Amino acid sequence: MKIIELDGPLKLTNDGELEIVFLGTGTAFARSLYQTIFIIIKGDTHILVDFGMTGPQGLAALGRRAEDIAVVLPTHSHSDHIGGIEYLTLLNRYVAQPQGRPKLTMLGTDEYLPVLWEQSLRGGLEYNELNPEGRRLGFDDFYDFHVLAPFSDTPRSVFKTNFRGIDLELFHTNHIPGEAETPQDAFITYGLVVDGRVFLSGDTKFDPDLIEMYQGRVECFFHDASLTKNAVHASFSELNTLPEDVRKRMYLMHYQDDTTAEHGAPFAGLAKQNTRYIFD
Repeated sequence: MKIIELDGPLKLTNDGELEIVFLGTGTAFARSLYQTIFIIIKGDTHILVDFGMTGPQGLAALGRRAEDIAVVLPTHSHSDHIGGIEYLTLLNRYVAQPQGRPKLTMLGTDEYLPVLWEQSLRGGLEYNELNPEGRRLGFDDFYDFHVLAPFSDTPRSVFKTNFRGIDLELFHTNHIPGEAETPQDAFITYGLVVDGRVFLSGDTKFDPDLIEMYQGRVECFFHDASLTKNAVHASFSELNTLPEDVRKRMYLMHYQDDTTAEHGAPFAGLAKQNTRYIFD
């Protein structure tokens, strides 16, 4: 892996290598770090994973505008992960599309789409106008939906697809509520593996079984981490109990603004904004 600081506006295409770039690396309450959002780039394809309330500022810090985004993959319905998607969607429909851009493509699963639309996005999007058929706007008026299919040969729910040359594998995480003991007991939240090489935890409690499931397969982990133990995120101290060979492949994200490099010393380091993580 190559780690290169950006020296200008982020390009949403490259020569075909897999690239991860973070718009932000902070918690839901981040001020300086922005909320954890990242872009996957490979060849002519980009996928924005999550878009929280600080998403527009995070894009601007990388020299991009929200209307540059064509594809989005939300991992779950907390506002630091979807709080900017309504903005992104309206900007696409009323600014980008009149200039010849297509509808947004949304990646997801059949189990999560109804939850996302009915419980989060519908209230702000449905009533803006009537569609050509004379009815209120629905999901299909805003998005082209690309479905990740269920894949059953694993100990937890997994969904897979190849999207324009990028292999995606979503897995259930155990994030909320705090009382849930397994992913099956929890609300729908996802992490993902990209091209079978890069693990990105999404939001999850400390889950050694999940790490064990992927530690022999992936080259690099990006894992959410909290300075203090809590009910819904893995802590630095818990992650520090993982085997050294895992920790030395693990970059931490979704951390508090006052996290220092010293906290990341037992690991590969802290994931950083304005930095290209390139897997060639």
